[in-house]
Amino acid sequence: MRRFLDLADLERDEVVALLELARRLEKHPEPQALAGKILGLVFFNPSLRTLASFQAGMARLGGSSFVITPGQGTWQLETRLGVEMSGAAAEHVREGIPVLASYCDALGIRAFADGKDLKSDLAETTFNAMAALVDKPLVNLESAMNHPCQALADWKTMDDLGVPRDGRFVLSWVYHPRALPLAVPSAAVHMAAYRGMEVIVLRPDGFALPPEIMERARRAAALSGGSVRETTDREDALAGANIVYAKEWGATACYGNAEGDAGLRKALTSWCVRNDWFARTATDCRLMHCLPVRRNTAVADEVLDSPRSAVQHEAYNRLVVQMAVLYKLLKGM
Repeated sequence: MRRFLDLADLERDEVVALLELARRLEKHPEPQALAGKILGLVFFNPSLRTLASFQAGMARLGGSSFVITPGQGTWQLETRLGVEMSGAAAEHVREGIPVLASYCDALGIRAFADGKDLKSDLAETTFNAMAALVDKPLVNLESAMNHPCQALADWKTMDDLGVPRDGRFVLSWVYHPRALPLAVPSAAVHMAAYRGMEVIVLRPDGFALPPEIMERARRAAALSGGSVRETTDREDALAGANIVYAKEWGATACYGNAEGDAGLRKALTSWCVRNDWFARTATDCRLMHCLPVRRNTAVADEVLDSPRSAVQHEAYNRLVVQMAVLYKLLKGM
C-alpha cells in the first residue's frame, strides 16, 4: 500500500486486514516499528482529532512528525492552477508540496472543499492536483468529498460495539447554522455500505447527497451484500436502527449559494438528535458522530452524555486505525 486516499481503493479483504492490524497494534504495541521515519502533515484547514491522533500515532510507533499550517508560521500557499499570484499567497503548492515531501517519509494533506462548484469538488480538483506532486506515501487527512481515516475508525468502532454487519445504519442530517462539507457523509455512507449494512440516508428536502456519492455507495453495497436508500421520513428510517450516525452538511439543492442554503435550513432546527429519536430503534442502538459536534444544536446533551453515545470511542479509534495505516505505508506487514 503506497497511498491511503479512499477506502474504495482497497478491496474489502484489505480493509478487514487493515482493521486486524489496528487491533494487533492496539493490544501489542510496537514502539520502535517506525523509528527514524518522519511524517509530514499539511493542514489547509483546522483540525483537532486528525492532527493530534496522527502525531500521537507516529510517536507511539517510534517515528516523528512535523506540521505545516500554511499562512500560520509559514508562507501562505496558493492551491489554484493558472492564477496570477498577486494576492496574499507567497508560494504555490506546485513548489511547496514537493519540497515538504522531500523532507519526510510519508505526507498527509488536509484540504476541504471549496464549497462553490459542486462538479469541481466532486472531482477532488484541489486535492488531486497536490497528490500528483507527491512521490512518497500519501494520506488523505480529509478532502472535498472524502475522509477515509474517519471511515476506517467508524468501521472499527462498529466492530468493537458488536454492531451486526447487516445491521441498519442511518446516516442522518442534523442542524448546523451554516453549510458544512460533504466529506464525512460521503465517506460514512460508502463505509457502511462496504461493511454490508442496510444504509439509509435520512435528510430533509434539498439536502440529498449528490447522485455520484449515492451511486458510489450502491456499488460498495453490491460488493458486500448491503443496500442503500434515502428518505425524508424519520420514523421509517429509525425503525430498528442499530446506528444513528448524525452529521451536518450543506444543501446540495443550492450548493455554493449561502443565501439559498440559509433559507432552506432556517426551518430545520428540529433536526437535533434527542432521546425521542430512539423510541423505535433497536434497544442497543448507538449514536455516532465524527466530532466536533454542536451540543443542543445537532445533538442534545441528553444523548451525548448517555451510555448510548459512542463518540468518544469513535474518536479514540482514529488513533488506532491511523497507526495501522502508517505501519502499512512505512513498514508493510
